[in-house]
Amino acid sequence: MAEDYCDLCDLPLSPCIHGMPAPPPAPVAAPKAARAPRATATRKPSVRTTTTSKPSPVRKRTEQETFRPYIVQLLKDEGALETAEVMELLDERMAEVLLERDRQKAPTGEVRWHTAARAERKAMMDEGLIVPAQPGIWQLTDRGRALTH
Repeated sequence: MAEDYCDLCDLPLSPCIHGMPAPPPAPVAAPKAARAPRATATRKPSVRTTTTSKPSPVRKRTEQETFRPYIVQLLKDEGALETAEVMELLDERMAEVLLERDRQKAPTGEVRWHTAARAERKAMMDEGLIVPAQPGIWQLTDRGRALTH
């Protein structure tokens, strides 16, 4: 289940400082005690009725993980790139994927999908897929080039 985000700071509601904490977690039901089987052999089969499931919530923005295959393929095709070049090429390649809210500016003034793409870059650095020693340069490591997306 995707976590909701604050409209003011673009953070998940749980750490948000705008007075909109995430709803409390649902209480955990105590485990039921096992029942002994009935002694009769003429038990009727239970009939299950299907309940209508809630429709999945409409996504407001593209999830951060969605950017990874595009970043990997872009860097495989183009090699090392500066951040501005990466953002320009990602905008072209992900034109059909990005949602309306992704293209809006966050309260920080930065386009929302740029923040998500940079966060995915950081996650990829933490996993050893992007070279971390070059600020502003996006370049795959050997391990990153070995990925197949």
